Amino acid sequence: MGAIDRKLYDAICNFDYDEDSRMYYYETMFSKTGKVLKDGHEELVREKILRVYAMLFCDELDLPMGALAGVDEVEATADRIYIGQVGFDPDHWYRMHYHFPVIDEDNYDRFAALVISDMNSGVLYDSLMNNGETLVVGALDPLSLTAEERKNQKTYSVSYSEKGGH
Repeated sequence: MGAIDRKLYDAICNFDYDEDSRMYYYETMFSKTGKVLKDGHEELVREKILRVYAMLFCDELDLPMGALAGVDEVEATADRIYIGQVGFDPDHWYRMHYHFPVIDEDNYDRFAALVISDMNSGVLYDSLMNNGETLVVGALDPLSLTAEERKNQKTYSVSYSEKGGH
């Protein structure tokens, strides 16, 4: 995925603590992918990330094919994503693990970029390769599920390509 690599992942993880990380994040997100879209403009890395996020995580929200995930879609799906195994373990819920207590206009694209860059080349990718852990998508508000509902929820693992692929 080109710019969606370990360096972007690290920049997002350090975003709140390091000015150079913030600069790298913004430079990368607004760089061009080299792909020209149907409307004639060259796709930005940010658009690619939001399109991939929508494709992988927003299937229940009836977005048109190829649509970008917006703040509402990312906010509605962020709590569905967790790391490792099926079950309730707050340390493994992705949103909590990466300290995104609120998904809003200021950070929804950063959250989506974190998830996609982690799948592509971050700790999650390493965990998948070394430990068999993966990113799992569960129910739309898993924190409000009863123990019985969590036990019986339908989940599926998500992957979209080999490292560096599209």
